[in-house]
Amino acid sequence: MKNNIITRAKKLFTPALAFHTDIIVKKAQGLYVEATDGRRYMDFSSGLATTNIGHCPSKVIEAAKKQFDEIIHSGCTFRYNSEILFAEKLKEITPGKLDMFFFSNSGAEAVEGAIKLARFVTKRQGIIAYTGAFHGRTMGAISLTASTAKYRQNYHPLLTSIFRAPYPYCYRCFLGQNPDTCNMDCISYLKNILRYEINTDEVAAIIIEPVLGEGGYVVPPMNYLKELRRLCAEYGILMIADEVQTGFGRTGKWFACEHFGVVPDIMTIAKGIASGFPLSAVASTKAIMSKWPPGAHGTTFGGNPVSCAAGIATIGTIKADKLLENAAKVGKYAMNRLKDMQKKYPVMGDVRGLGLMIGIEFVKRGGSPDREFLKKVLNGCYKKGLILIECGIDKNIIRFMPPLITTMKEMEKALEIFEKAVAKTTS
Repeated sequence: MKNNIITRAKKLFTPALAFHTDIIVKKAQGLYVEATDGRRYMDFSSGLATTNIGHCPSKVIEAAKKQFDEIIHSGCTFRYNSEILFAEKLKEITPGKLDMFFFSNSGAEAVEGAIKLARFVTKRQGIIAYTGAFHGRTMGAISLTASTAKYRQNYHPLLTSIFRAPYPYCYRCFLGQNPDTCNMDCISYLKNILRYEINTDEVAAIIIEPVLGEGGYVVPPMNYLKELRRLCAEYGILMIADEVQTGFGRTGKWFACEHFGVVPDIMTIAKGIASGFPLSAVASTKAIMSKWPPGAHGTTFGGNPVSCAAGIATIGTIKADKLLENAAKVGKYAMNRLKDMQKKYPVMGDVRGLGLMIGIEFVKRGGSPDREFLKKVLNGCYKKGLILIECGIDKNIIRFMPPLITTMKEMEKALEIFEKAVAKTTS
């Protein structure tokens, strides 16, 4: 049956659509996925960091079913309660004065909206993005993405007036510096872009992932984001925080920028926002959003009534079940355990993360990326019922991104499976 389904799928879908496993799902609930062959897996991918409160959460399903009986689509023809109520709930958790929104369907759409907003409001064209960043696959978003050249291959010319700064990836510094002696040369590099490549009064925005996602699960130095925030404010440049993967509790706070004490001018939100229902948001201040007049941007499906109802229930569940606190606690335990493993297994070159967003980078002797070792570890975990996926340009980094509902006992089990896979591959 499994091979039949895969064969049928390959006849119907372009190979451009890639899957991380060949699991055929019968049912998914909470942390677990049951396959049609009867096998049960712990899903430490969370549907690509999307099912943050687990698969098929009961309160979300209940809210969606109720909404089905009222209205399932508007197309911006008329207003409905779930959209308004969700915006009010979102306003309660977004940092600072980010209190006005534009709803769309995906992270890439939110990024497109954010850069359109920045250009429209500032009347400037320049956008500065980062080497290693991932912002989506649509043409505007891919123009900002540089986690691998493969994503941009054969799509040129891309959006113009995009400039590239090095992400503060201290373990593999793009500028070849040592974090013990570096004086934040990456900030100096950014400042040089503003001196040599584009004037500050021509830059609309700088867009950054507060924690690098697909590019490697990299946590930047605390001072970097603070200095970036200061620099943007000094020159009237809008700071865009791409919180598509880092938001909705993934790092143990509602949004990753809160760890750094930084409030951006614009924020993009998606993935965990509605527990798997298609929904995303551009968030900004009234001062900025009010300069975006009717018709300057639009959507047909954005802010879908059912998705918004799911979003309300998602926020409610995270609050009621204290899942931010759980993510911080279980994530800290996992980090400590993984750091201890790192001492035993030199192949684990770096362990980094915040909350339940943890990256483990595998390296060969001398520090070069070890993709083959990672593939063996992933396969070992998979055979024992643990789903993990990779990231980074060399695909040598494993992502730990389980749901925020993960218990200490479940994390212990996952770490045991992971360590055995590492030990077996090492021997």
